[in-house]
Amino acid sequence: MSETGVVVRTATVADLEGVVACSSALFAEDAGTRDPTVNVNWPAERGLAQFRDALSDPYRLVMVAEDGGQIIGHLTGTLSGPTSMRPVMVATLGSVYVRPAHRGQKIGTDLVEEFRAWARHHGAQYAGVTAYAGNEAAVRFYERNGFAMRSVVLETVL
Repeated sequence: MSETGVVVRTATVADLEGVVACSSALFAEDAGTRDPTVNVNWPAERGLAQFRDALSDPYRLVMVAEDGGQIIGHLTGTLSGPTSMRPVMVATLGSVYVRPAHRGQKIGTDLVEEFRAWARHHGAQYAGVTAYAGNEAAVRFYERNGFAMRSVVLETVL
């Protein structure tokens, strides 16, 4: 439990409605305003099945931040590798979201710290995350949490 009384833990089936709600809010707030190719309805349409499947997959992680029985944030992650091209185990932080009313309380940092512990426990030697270039707050958040820019993805409309 954090100083704020928020509990950060691995998600259970009972949490999935809250995870889908947080994921929907993330899509609307971030991808929905920055990437016209993203289906902002994905969490409502497919999220429940995807998150449920992740709960039983040892290479995937779904975590929640809970305050008084209410899910106020989530984090997803995956493990991959090693491969012949990249001979290390890699943890990828897929998404992290904390409801606006709870931001600024280090809850996102607590989620990321737990993700990093999970990744290390599973043998990952490297962790990565992708953020939209236009989401300067997210980039700053990840940098404060130890991530550094290593590559840039450039896209164009055809």
